[in-house]
Amino acid sequence: MLAPHEKSCFYAWVDKSGEKVGFYFAVQSGGSFDIHYEVHEPDGRVIIEGQNERQLDIIFTGNRVGEYSFCFDNDMSSFADKMIDFDITVESEPRLDLPLAQAALLSASSAPLEESITKVGSKLTQIVRTQRYFRTWENRGFALVKGTQSKIFWYSIIESLVMVAVAVGQVYIVRFLFEKGSTKRYRV
Repeated sequence: MLAPHEKSCFYAWVDKSGEKVGFYFAVQSGGSFDIHYEVHEPDGRVIIEGQNERQLDIIFTGNRVGEYSFCFDNDMSSFADKMIDFDITVESEPRLDLPLAQAALLSASSAPLEESITKVGSKLTQIVRTQRYFRTWENRGFALVKGTQSKIFWYSIIESLVMVAVAVGQVYIVRFLFEKGSTKRYRV
């Protein structure tokens, strides 16, 4: 949860240059479902930023070794808390360092298995992203329904009070018109 006018940062460490950094976020509830964000390199330079974004799913290359910061800023909201679902991953691709002859023999025999594992991993990542997408839309729909339900409730309360006030007003007007003393005649 990110309170109004609050800035919150999260950090990920990149061990070596060239590692892939994945950054995903989606605003689940609050206000207009938007947030400001920034991604900083270890030297403090802003590499990615956006304003009034609802969701983002990117992968970029970490070119510098060190701590990357991922900041969310709810400065534009004066009353709405924001619930944000986010994920930061640093992916390195470890390779086995073997002599050239052994590496060629190993790669020839394990290539189909490695390819299958890569495909399964890719499909699982795709399933996770799809599930996140549906969860985000479910949460946004729930927040919309909850807000609409609240508006309908208050509208019906106000409408009921107006109806009671009109009924009471009508009773007093009818009583006033039919009272004994109100049958005065005027000469013109």
